[in-house]
Amino acid sequence: MTDAGSNSPPDGKTITEHELEQCRRANETGRQPVVFVHGLWLLPSSWDRWAKLFEDNGYVALTPGWPDDPETVEEAAEHPDVFAGKSIGQVADHFETIIRGLNRKPAIIGHSTGGLLTQILAGRGLAAVSVAIDPAPFRGVLPLPISTLKSSFPVLGNPANRNRAVPLTYEQFRYAFANAVSEDEAKQLYNTYAVPSPGKPLFQAAAANLNPWTEDKVDTKNPDRGPLLLISGERDNTVPWAIVNASYKQQQNNPGVTEIEKMPGRGHALTIDNGWRDVAEKALAFVGRFVKS
Repeated sequence: MTDAGSNSPPDGKTITEHELEQCRRANETGRQPVVFVHGLWLLPSSWDRWAKLFEDNGYVALTPGWPDDPETVEEAAEHPDVFAGKSIGQVADHFETIIRGLNRKPAIIGHSTGGLLTQILAGRGLAAVSVAIDPAPFRGVLPLPISTLKSSFPVLGNPANRNRAVPLTYEQFRYAFANAVSEDEAKQLYNTYAVPSPGKPLFQAAAANLNPWTEDKVDTKNPDRGPLLLISGERDNTVPWAIVNASYKQQQNNPGVTEIEKMPGRGHALTIDNGWRDVAEKALAFVGRFVKS
């Protein structure tokens, strides 16, 4: 973190002016910052309603992108190749650079691969408190349900996808994200939020337990990790309960508070679908137990 009272933003080649401005604003307000981390096939705008909820409750929200993220879904459709080649380590380092530009250690909230990144960042001692929602697995998490394999097959089914940007068809998005909502809502979510994503993080996750040098690893024992809540959607096909619960068991090695909660009837789209507020309020309540707005 920067020294208290400093308004100096982070510096890094991948940091955008918008991200710099978010850091400046957070430091100038003096309020407790909350950093939101999106996952694959989404953009920072997927957190807009969450950011407003947290701001309405006295926090200051930051919604950084991954390196080179376009601003909008429309821009992503026009320039899909900008997503290609991003690795887990590269994205984690990008967020660390942003977080180290804050005067106060933030709460960090992430979904899917963003939930994995949240745990990586917390394991680096960068979080005052963290919430990982349907988090992608890290090295040491062993369950591999059939539904996870099916959800990831659009990427892993072709080795050339490792260095490509890979979109999901509507049918693939329906299975991986929107299986627990109506057909009409699934189409609305797909049209509103879905963008291509780098294939590399999925290949890294698939090989994590075979590669001792993988970037897909979490320091679960760091005493500076801070309190952690893991949230699982009961009907999630992409990151089912078995994976989230195995992550929870790994995280119990930590001396800090570690909790887990299952959201009944919810799929992988639980942060963006019609029930997003139920999940957001659970995250807000957990964060509020440890850092005040």
